[in-house]
Amino acid sequence: MSDVKLLSEPTNYAVVHLPDRRFPGIVFQGDSLHILIKDLEHVANEIDPLEKEAELAYVIERLREVQAHYDAVLDREGIEPPYARD
Repeated sequence: MSDVKLLSEPTNYAVVHLPDRRFPGIVFQGDSLHILIKDLEHVANEIDPLEKEAELAYVIERLREVQAHYDAVLDREGIEPPYARD
């Protein structure tokens, strides 16, 4: 069995390349995943449309930061991402 290759610092959203996978992935720490889910549940239950929009924008921005980190690591490693960049 091949080893997992850590491509970034071991942060809350580490980029790793698993054996037999074409593209690297992102490992979410359990607490970070839990917080993200709780934030999305809060957005889903929000009644005020303006508050809902602001909270959803905040969660999306956090996920964009994770993706930007992923993109930067892939660029550094010379790996094309598994999607077209915006």
